[in-house]
Order: sequence, then structure tokens, then C-alpha cells
Amino acid sequence: MNNNKKETEGSRLLMNDEKLSQLELEFIERYKGSEKHPVRTMLKFYKGQYHRLILAAICYIIKKSPQWMIPIITANLINLVVQQPENMVRQIVINVAVLSVLLVMNIPFHYAYVKLEATATRNVEAALRGALVRKLQHLSIGHYREMQSGRIQSKMMRDVESIANLSGSLFMNGMEILINLVVAITVVSSKNLLVFAFFVLCAPLAGVISFLFRKRLRGLNRDYRHIMEQTSAEVMDMVEMVPLSRAHALEGVETAKMNRLLHSIARRGLRLDITQSLFGATNWVVFEGFQLLCLVFTVVMFLNGQIADVGDITLYQNYFTMLVASVTAILAMIPALTRGVEAITSVGELMSAQEEEDNDGKPALPDVAGAFSFRDVSFAYEDDHVVLDNFNLEVKPGETVALVGESGVGKTTVINMVIGYHYPRTGTLTIDGHNIREIDLRSYRKHIAVVPQNTILFSGTIRENITYGLSDVTEEKLWEILRAARLTEMIEQLPNGLDTSVGEHGGKLSGGQRQRISIARALIRDPKVIILDEATSALDSVSEKKIQEALDHLTAGRTTFVVAHRLSTIKDADKIAVMEGGRCIEFGTYDELMEKQGAFYKYRQLQL
Repeated sequence: MNNNKKETEGSRLLMNDEKLSQLELEFIERYKGSEKHPVRTMLKFYKGQYHRLILAAICYIIKKSPQWMIPIITANLINLVVQQPENMVRQIVINVAVLSVLLVMNIPFHYAYVKLEATATRNVEAALRGALVRKLQHLSIGHYREMQSGRIQSKMMRDVESIANLSGSLFMNGMEILINLVVAITVVSSKNLLVFAFFVLCAPLAGVISFLFRKRLRGLNRDYRHIMEQTSAEVMDMVEMVPLSRAHALEGVETAKMNRLLHSIARRGLRLDITQSLFGATNWVVFEGFQLLCLVFTVVMFLNGQIADVGDITLYQNYFTMLVASVTAILAMIPALTRGVEAITSVGELMSAQEEEDNDGKPALPDVAGAFSFRDVSFAYEDDHVVLDNFNLEVKPGETVALVGESGVGKTTVINMVIGYHYPRTGTLTIDGHNIREIDLRSYRKHIAVVPQNTILFSGTIRENITYGLSDVTEEKLWEILRAARLTEMIEQLPNGLDTSVGEHGGKLSGGQRQRISIARALIRDPKVIILDEATSALDSVSEKKIQEALDHLTAGRTTFVVAHRLSTIKDADKIAVMEGGRCIEFGTYDELMEKQGAFYKYRQLQL
């Protein structure tokens, strides 16, 4: 029963993953030209939500109808009281009844409008973040060297929220502004063209104010976004550096550095706030003055007989207020529009990144034997620093091959190529005879396990960290792996056993405990290829010996790559590749290399 449930959940997750994959492609396509047409790009996000937006617009029109009818009914009631026709009471009752019905309808239609609009916006917000997550999972490892994690976090949280706020502003405020303008202009122009002409004179001034402030606000928002991204990245670095800064009594240095950055944020934020406030205050004063001028203008027209009914003065004043509010709202939207446009461009930098793995259409590897062949492989990073230079290595299925050499000779680069993080610049790397460039790396990686030198644990329980990504691990299998990784004694001493939280990045555990959990996580996958990058470096001598015995037993029959600096740990390796200058200069067993008395022999003598 439980297995069926897990299979169902797995199928559902797979379906959701496929939907996200398609959504990612759609969002990338929609981001094309985002720098030139960011608002148009944002509107494309709502593809699939248009029906909700249309229904929301209908509900909005109905719920806002009292606002547009109140000036007309108010003017009618004033004129009825002044003129006192024979059917005055009946007309008053009709006007009041109409307005009452519209007021009552506001509540249900307001609820429907908010639900429809918010659902559409939240769906787009969640979909955009989901697409970003998937994009991050597919970007090349090299891309992460160029972008700090704090900046990525800022794009995913702050910028996506700004995009959602922008869409909300455009839909809610934009639709209200448009309808208010249409109603006000239609009613006023049909009643008095002279008053209508007075209304139109306000538009040029609004345009001038918008022009004066828009460029300034855009620049300030861009600067503020950049420094917020930088600060987010610096805060994350500071938190990770706390143990080091504490150990060297550098708390004051870190505090001073962060204070300088925080004060810079405060200064730029203050400039942005002052500019926005000055913008709003100038806008309010100008248009309040025009409202006063409108009142004086319509009173003079009434006294001159150009307005027949005194109630129309109220009508014009109310509609002029509506017009002023609409123009003011347009100007008030500029900061939100500016932030939103900057956010679209910012997220677009990540969504449009081309440095990602291309596995589409490539054949999958249903099984892996573990034969690797490096033939004249050369590789250099973007700074053109050559790491591998005509590197050659043949690894047979089931062999354990150790890579040794000084730091910087290319050992980690070889491992990264085995994982598929990098492709050779020149030469070829084949896996079971398949060129690594021509296979679906996702299918291949299901057959490998990696134990990195720097243990990577997430904030969860020990069980969750070991069984990461697996849903069908039995207790018997789990405890078998725990015994192999020499973790049973530690687990039995913990109050919550396997369900004990490891803390952030495994901070509640010792270095050796974290490394053994990492080894258990690799072994539980029963891989065909195992990569051990200084896997026993964090262990004491006793634990190292026990782990080494377990690894020797469990790596039997599996192709294993070992990166080791302590040469005593690789005596039992089938082959040892000695690297220097990006090449394999010696290759053989431990005893063969010691007898040769070459580079390996010299390294070994230095450690004795």
C-alpha cells in the first residue's frame, strides 16, 4: 500500500516536473526582448490566466459602478431639491434605490474580483519562481562561479515580488484609471464642451511632471536594486565566515565592513524616498490647485448662465476629482512601474542565461558499466588558464583509480568531467564508449555517487540527508548502510536517532560525522561509479581506518575515482594516476610506482 502511494506521488511529481520544464521554456521565450519591451514581457506571463483576468475585469466594473454613478445621482438630487418638480419624491426614491442596489452589489463582486485577480497573479508568481528554480538546476556549474548566491536569492524573492506588484498595479490601478477617464470624459463632454476643454488642459502638466521624475526614479531604483543584491550576497558570506572571523577576533572588521554597506544602502534609499516624496507632494499640490480652479471656473460659468443647473457644479467637481485622481494614480504608478521593469530585466538576466546543459534529444544510458577513456583531453577555464593539457587516462569497469599530485594540477577538473560538469575543450571523454557530449547526462548521473571534500548537508534530519532524493529505502537497507559507514554508534547515542536535526549545513555535527553521513548518502544509492574527493580527510585516524575498510569492501566491482593527498590511503587502489602540469605523467599500482622511484615516490617520501 505504501509503495503504491509512493509510486503515485512519484508519478505526480514527475508530471509536475514535466510541466515546469515546458513552463521554463515558455518563460525563456517570453523573456526575449525583455529589455526593450519589459511590460509586454510581463503581460505574456499571464498566458493561461486571461480568462480569470477577463472575469475579474467584469466584476471590477460592477463593483466600481457606484463611484461613477454617485456624481450623477448627487447632481440629480441637488437639482430635484432646487427645482422641486411634481414627481420630485418619486425621482428621489428612484435615484436612491439605484444607488443602494449598486452599493449592495459591491461586496460580492469585490470578493469575486479579488479572488480572480489574486489567483491569476499568485499563479504567475509561483510559476515564475518555479521556472527560476528549474533554470538554476539546469545552469552549468561554471555559471555559479560568476554569480553570488545572495544575488540569485534576491532575484528569486525580491524581484519576483516586484514583478507581481507591477502586474497588480497595471491590472487594478490601470483598469480603474482607464475606466475613470472614459466615464469622466464621456459624461463631461456630453454635457458641456467648455468644461471638457478645461479638463483637457490638465493633461500636459501631468505629462511634464511625469517626464521630469521618470528618468530620475529609474536610475535611483536601478542603483538601489544593485546595492540590495550586493548586500544580500555580502550578508550570506558574512554568516558563513562567522566561525573564521570569531576565531581570529575579526568581529570588528566584519561589523565595520557591513556597516559601511548598510549605510550606503540607507543613503541611496533615502535619496530614493526623498525623490518619491517630492514627486508625490508636487503632484498633489499642483492638482489640488487645479481642483480649486475648477470649482471657481464652474461657479463663474453658472453665474454667467453657461451652466443651467446648480447641481451640475457638483457633478463637474466630482468628475474633475476623478480625473485628477486618475492622473495622480498614473504618476504614482511610475515608481512601481520602474521597480517592476528593473525586476523584469534583473530576472531576465538569469532566465535568459545560455550557459546550461543541453540534454534534449540525446540518448539516455539505461545502464553504466564504468569504462572511462580520456584521449588527448585539454581544458581551460574562461580566464584561459590551461588546467588539462593532452590528458590521457584509461579506466576499466570496476577499477579504483586514484588521482594524485600537487594542488592545481587538474585533479578536480578530471573529477568534474567525470560527473559531467565540464566538457573537454579538445579531445574526447567516453563513458562505455559513448562520447560524454552525446549522452543525456541526467540518465548517466543516476548511476554515480559523489562524496565531496567539503561535505554538503542541508537543514533537515540525518535520515533526510542520507536518503536525499530516494523514497523507497527500507529500514533494513538504511541500517546496513549506517553500519558500513560506521554511524550506528553515533545514531544510537542521539535522543531522536535518525530523526535528529543536523542544523544549518550540518552545524550540530562534527566534521567526521558530517563526512560519514555524506559517505552513507553516496553508498545508499548503490552506484556503478563512485567519486571520492578526499572522502576521509575530515576523519580522525581511528575513524579513517574503519571507513577505509568499509569503502574497500563496498567499492568492489564499482568504478571508483579517488582524489587523495594522503598517499597512505590509496595503497589498495588498482591504479594510481600521477598528475603534473595537467597531464598524467605516471600510471600504475602503488608498488609499481614506488619501485619506479619517480614523481610518486618523491611525493610519498615527503609524507613519511
